[in-house]
Amino acid sequence: MVFVHLATGFEEIEALTVVDLLRRVEIEAVTVSITGERVVEGAHGIPVVADMLFEEVSYENCQMMVLPGGMPGALHLADHEGLKAQILAFYQMEKPMAAICAAPMVFGKHHVLGGRQATIYPGMESHLEDGIAVDMPVVRDGNLITSQGPSTAMLFALEIVTFLRGEETAVDLKRDLLLER
Repeated sequence: MVFVHLATGFEEIEALTVVDLLRRVEIEAVTVSITGERVVEGAHGIPVVADMLFEEVSYENCQMMVLPGGMPGALHLADHEGLKAQILAFYQMEKPMAAICAAPMVFGKHHVLGGRQATIYPGMESHLEDGIAVDMPVVRDGNLITSQGPSTAMLFALEIVTFLRGEETAVDLKRDLLLER
């Protein structure tokens, strides 16, 4: 199970692309609202109904947590104490985490990059406090996956699929999505 976290002002394309692609390959992707409300408004005014509230989930069976970017969504993710505790727990257990656009700043703020390579929305590199900034669309370093922004959402989601299900599944998905043309 993969938890995709939603905060007010999240980048819709980044969150929903991940959910869509994971569900296409039968990975259970669950949207989790950190707002206390099921309906979360994205950065572009699109309301999304979350599958669960943060207070309802157990991270015990969570394979990976995903943080979409967007502003002020990434700031809300960074400031949520419960999510911070889960991020630190995942870091200590070396469980996989992924963040895109401005959201890798959450990993930097909570010092979970540990000298690993990461990418972030261009111009925000200083927020990767304990990481090594890399200017690439998607960066996977160990159990962490980061990506730059809305136009890289598909590549980000495919890297998550590759990580969780392997290269063959990702290649088949690319073909089904007409990305191999």
